[in-house]
Amino acid sequence: MNPTSRRRFITGTLRALACAPFAGSRLSFASETFVPLRQLAAAKGIQFGFALDPAKLSSDATYRDLVARQADIVVPENVLKWQTVHPEPERYDFAPADIIATFAQQHGQHMRGHTFCWHRSLPDWVPRTVTRDNAEAVLTAHITTVASRYRGRISSWDVVNEAIAPEDRQPGGLRNFLWYQMLGPHYLDIAFHAAHKADPDAVLCYNDYGLEGDSHYGESRRALVLAMLRGLKQRGVPVHGLGIQSHLHAGDTFGPGLSRFIQAIRDLGLSVYVTELDVDDSRLSGSTAERDGTVAETYKRYLDLILSTRSVSAILTWGVWDRPHLAGATNTSGPLAQRPLAFGPEGEIKPASWVVEHCLERAMPPAGPKA
Repeated sequence: MNPTSRRRFITGTLRALACAPFAGSRLSFASETFVPLRQLAAAKGIQFGFALDPAKLSSDATYRDLVARQADIVVPENVLKWQTVHPEPERYDFAPADIIATFAQQHGQHMRGHTFCWHRSLPDWVPRTVTRDNAEAVLTAHITTVASRYRGRISSWDVVNEAIAPEDRQPGGLRNFLWYQMLGPHYLDIAFHAAHKADPDAVLCYNDYGLEGDSHYGESRRALVLAMLRGLKQRGVPVHGLGIQSHLHAGDTFGPGLSRFIQAIRDLGLSVYVTELDVDDSRLSGSTAERDGTVAETYKRYLDLILSTRSVSAILTWGVWDRPHLAGATNTSGPLAQRPLAFGPEGEIKPASWVVEHCLERAMPPAGPKA
């Protein structure tokens, strides 16, 4: 397909997406016309990729092929979290993460690490044995061991994840969890310094959810994150980027507050990563085509806005292809999201796929700090 025909094809697809409901059309276009997203993103100086399941990577050839073809950056969904990688005080299990690291190296892909400090996914031995006296040593040893193993193979890390929880009523809106209780706010500095010492070349990120909307909730969370990052920078802490998780809901809209926030992050000298993108369709009704249309429209609104800032270094979706699951950062129960990702089951090309392709094709290269 020549470039002119392809542009017409994509324009026609997007015009179809603007028409609701999507009666009688699943927009099941031939995958041969679909340009790999990693290729389009790389041409604009952006990385595109997925969160990976190493078991699926090992067992499913279709999954491997899609990841190899579409992604130039990958992140383990769970296997670098404490519970999996450090299940006992004196034992680490790197085998699942090594599967992803080896695959990424073989396919010319960058790899991210996720995550050193989080209030969830801690093995039982941590709260049983960590005290105020040994907390810094335990945290530093874990970060040093894991970061050192992947030095030169992991290009960026989510060093601290979801540290903001204003409902806990702590200074600065910080979450009241184990590392905070043992070390106070200084745990942030400890974690970033330890990661930087173990791998001086890695881009070190703070990662959080709830930053996307212009509601009071979103604006207040953005203000707290921005203040925290400014404080880290002022103290000379080696923080290099912000991960905006981007767990969206179908039908969400996005406004100028998000653009201003991203600009403020860039003005701090930080890179911006979209780290866990999905669109929760669990509360939609109607046909699959109608649900797909609403999800695709949400992807388009979000990607158009964030890419227009010319400040986004990477976009990763939280999974490779659709499977019914609990979507979002904080859900622990409720209806399942059915088709929240950029690709349908088994790599099916669907409306959201075409939208992501179109948005990347139109994007301008980042103008700010770039990893």
